[in-house]
Amino acid sequence: MSDDRTNRFDQIISIMRRLRAPGGCPWDAEQTHESLKRYLIEEAYEVLEAVDSGSDEHLKEELGDLLLQPVFHAAIAEERGSFTMDDVLDTLADKLIRRHPHVFGDLEITDSQAQIENWEKIKKEEKGEERRSALAGVPPHLPALLKAQKITEKASRVGFDWEHVDQVMAKVMEELHEFEEALASGNQEHTEAELGDLLFAIANLGRFLALDTEEALRKTINRFQSRFGYVEEQLHTKGINLQDAGLDQMDALWEEAKRKERNI
Repeated sequence: MSDDRTNRFDQIISIMRRLRAPGGCPWDAEQTHESLKRYLIEEAYEVLEAVDSGSDEHLKEELGDLLLQPVFHAAIAEERGSFTMDDVLDTLADKLIRRHPHVFGDLEITDSQAQIENWEKIKKEEKGEERRSALAGVPPHLPALLKAQKITEKASRVGFDWEHVDQVMAKVMEELHEFEEALASGNQEHTEAELGDLLFAIANLGRFLALDTEEALRKTINRFQSRFGYVEEQLHTKGINLQDAGLDQMDALWEEAKRKERNI
């Protein structure tokens, strides 16, 4: 890291210390590791939004907001004598070097899959003990679809997986049929369980096809919001209240929005 960048990073750490010091910012001074959890998640998703926007300015700003979170947590830890931001950076540097022996050592890695396998092997060695479950190590607070995909990835690494995509598709259709049966039964608890099974099977299908299920759904939600916004805008232009518009009219505008997307 150059001197200029070191100085700028030190400046950020100094600013955070000042904000939390007596006479600083009351809000910043009140924060704890627990209270900051929600902001870490929110800032991460705002970075995703910035990536999708294609705006470098937006991305630059949101990356800064995200970087603030580890600086904030390190400042809190430093105050109680636990660790500092320097310790965080040292730990990260050591881990990157240790987990890339094919770059910083003599190990030969042929492709990214081999690197993933070696990364997992090194992680197990670092823990100092064999995990009791092959599914261990998935963060419990991940979004459900992402967590499902991570779980199926770990199961796949120990051979618990289908051989062909047709088998995975058949499982999805099986779960869809079971969901339909549960829905027809009128049992809400059973219906919820079968819906979960169907979503899990779809997440596994995404993993099998090397598709990010969480990202796929996020993009679909964005498309839905964009198309619905178009419907609202067109109805407003025509002087029609959304609640007064018929489904046929809204659906026609929805299809119009889809056609406009394809022509972009």
